[in-house]
Amino acid sequence: MGECDKVRKTRALMLGGVAIGAGAPVTVQSMCNTDTRDVAATTAQIEALVAAGCEIVRCAVPDMDAARALKRLVPLCAVPLVADIHFDHRLALLAVEAGVAGLRINPGNIGERWKVEEVVKACAERRLPIRIGVNGGSLERELLEKHGHASAAAMVESALGHIRILEDLGYAEIKVSLKASDVCRTVAAYRLLANQVDYPLHVGITEAGTTWAGTIKSAVGIGALLYDGIGDTIRVSLTGDPVEEVRVGWEILKALELRQRGPVFVSCPTCGRCQVDLISIAEEVEQRLATLTAPLTIAVMGCVVNGPGEAREADIGIAGGRESGLLFRKGEVVRRLPQAELADALVELAQELARKGDK
Repeated sequence: MGECDKVRKTRALMLGGVAIGAGAPVTVQSMCNTDTRDVAATTAQIEALVAAGCEIVRCAVPDMDAARALKRLVPLCAVPLVADIHFDHRLALLAVEAGVAGLRINPGNIGERWKVEEVVKACAERRLPIRIGVNGGSLERELLEKHGHASAAAMVESALGHIRILEDLGYAEIKVSLKASDVCRTVAAYRLLANQVDYPLHVGITEAGTTWAGTIKSAVGIGALLYDGIGDTIRVSLTGDPVEEVRVGWEILKALELRQRGPVFVSCPTCGRCQVDLISIAEEVEQRLATLTAPLTIAVMGCVVNGPGEAREADIGIAGGRESGLLFRKGEVVRRLPQAELADALVELAQELARKGDK
């Protein structure tokens, strides 16, 4: 934990074996973009997500066949599986019966009260959390008419209405999300709700965009909220491979010093003083160590101004010179190497420390 470790006091939830809220570590989750009915493809994607560090995975359940597929998926999933359901309460009941760890629904769009009661009763028997997922793109018509558009206040009012439905039924195993596609509205909505309820919050910028733009928007929005202590679990929403969502999520947590998984890379932007091909060295080292899970700080620096200092502060690092560089380990110079050997030496040293557990 670092200087950004403000904590909003929330209730505790258990999603399968994963603790959420009440000071538990912020978790990273994602959602499969496979057809849930295709068990083989969905299982393969879940395995890739888990390998990247995904701690909770969600699957869309649009119809009965998808709901029935959950019974085969759940035993194959190494992390808690959440069923994402809209409109049809029968899908929620089948998902609960299949053994999912939680549901993402909006009680207000499930239909008559008796349908919501059936879902709540099924969840209560297993103490399954229900995530109320409010999205700026699908707010209730009456709220849009009242507020004029899907404002932060409208999103919060929607969330409070869904919360009341569950509270009236005596159910408090709740977490909430308030997502819009723009950063400012999303951050404002979460801040408003965080002052009114103590339920755990699932944080993200929805429909953030393609990997490049979506990563930036997500880092700004999720990062701002986490810095304020708002957020108990996060999902980065990108148009692309969901494995990238997990990688970005972990980078956000690492940047805020909330959690660490895998290396933290420190590398300079280069300038006219740099006399080694630092860009290619840094890219090669990062790519070759992409699957390393050891929490190492690795510096790849290009000149004599800041290079030696940053390299000494890191677990391992290089500081470039004239077509060569110094290799550092735990603040000490190991040796000087020609440019062609720097990447190999840094990767090998990182792998050695990871094997030994020497952080």
